[in-house]
Amino acid sequence: MLTAISVARDCGMVQTHERVIIVDAVPPRDFQPASITWRYTENPRDVIDQMVAVHVDEGLFDKQEPSFHFAVSGKAFAVITEHFPQLLQKLLLRAAVFARMTPDQKTQLVEVMQGIDYIVGMCGDGANDCGALKRAHSGISLSELEASVASPFTSTTPNISCVPTLIREGRAALITSFCVFKFMALYSIIQYISVTLLYWILSNLGDFQFLFIDMAIILIIAFTMSLNPAWEELVWRRPPSSLISGPLLCSVLTQIIACLGFQVLAFLLVQQQSWYEIWTPQSDACNASSSNFSHVDNTTSPKNIKNYENTSLFYVSSFQYLAVAVIFSKGKPFRQPSYKNWPFLLSCVALYAFLFAIMLHPVPAIDNFLEIVCVPHDWRVTLAIIIAANAAVSFLLEIVIVDICLWRLVFRGNKGVKHPPEPRPSDPPQEANNRWASSLLSFIFCRRGKPPRARYRSLALKMLDDADWPPSPSSVTYATEPSLTSNRA
Repeated sequence: MLTAISVARDCGMVQTHERVIIVDAVPPRDFQPASITWRYTENPRDVIDQMVAVHVDEGLFDKQEPSFHFAVSGKAFAVITEHFPQLLQKLLLRAAVFARMTPDQKTQLVEVMQGIDYIVGMCGDGANDCGALKRAHSGISLSELEASVASPFTSTTPNISCVPTLIREGRAALITSFCVFKFMALYSIIQYISVTLLYWILSNLGDFQFLFIDMAIILIIAFTMSLNPAWEELVWRRPPSSLISGPLLCSVLTQIIACLGFQVLAFLLVQQQSWYEIWTPQSDACNASSSNFSHVDNTTSPKNIKNYENTSLFYVSSFQYLAVAVIFSKGKPFRQPSYKNWPFLLSCVALYAFLFAIMLHPVPAIDNFLEIVCVPHDWRVTLAIIIAANAAVSFLLEIVIVDICLWRLVFRGNKGVKHPPEPRPSDPPQEANNRWASSLLSFIFCRRGKPPRARYRSLALKMLDDADWPPSPSSVTYATEPSLTSNRA
């Protein structure tokens, strides 16, 4: 046990100023009930009163607690599990050292930790670790023998240095999945808005317009935007763990509102132009000579695809697909920036260049293929301004509202805190403003004073209010009366 404690200190699991309490539990014998003796490895005088701030997730609690850790052996763990189940979760919350555990006890330890809503990872290199490796959320085998069969991950290096790499890659993969999901959701919504507006005038997108959007834009962008590698460093900030989470929903909803607003703007504004009329094959809004378009079919289509509203919405919506793809393809702190993803960067540049080229300098063959009608150059410039404004608004909504206001000040701030911390005189003005903004937004979104959802956070709050925890040095807790302790020096 002392060797394990020494290794824990050398590894940084236990800091130099932190105390280690050995939990020495013995089973009942000679008509004596099971008991736990709390043995401090060092003289706790002048250290138990040393207080440090407690961080549960990213919420900073106002209260303080002693700095200590528990060390539990396999024998003690078995006794506590059988005779002191009410203390098991409290012990695990501050336990840092487990020694001489049997294979079944390792698996049971993982299950108990999962019972208090911990995300549990397990590293092992032998057959006795197979059960825990399989039961943990993320099992890593440090060898290619028996343990590699039970664990989902196998490390080529026989040490735990692979864990940060796995976390970085896992977070990058999770964020990539969320990015692609949000992009595909916005793709469906943007196209739905376009089709709905065109249905208002008994029109629709053309077959080749659908084909161009699906094959040239969506397929290429959805594939290349997932190629961003993981960020080089492991950061303290955690990504969202669910699709149904505040930041993701707000991000999608704000982009839907922006796309809806600019499509409606283009749809209504084109109808207010002086040259606007119900389009017919004889319409000549752009004053092009008939010789330039002599090959265009002048028969009226019963589907009413060719019209000014269709052309305007096709251009605006095509740029919206690219804009939301760039906005959602975020880099730091979980993925490399998008400009390092060369396939995605080249795809976006090529599609932007192509769309701007056919919009500002129409090519009759392409217009005929995509069933786009000719519009005046001034309206094309107006569409370019609308597209640029749409991209700027979407970017500001994502960065300012979602990333700064909601994410930093609401969704990641004051979790599990009963009362928001007041600004202190020593705080810089920016930190004081962030505290007040966090309190205001938390009140608006009804997040102020809510108890934490995770059980380990609730336990941490209860332990802060428990004056008798941890037990005093050399005290003994009996199974028959858990609340009764007697000091035996």
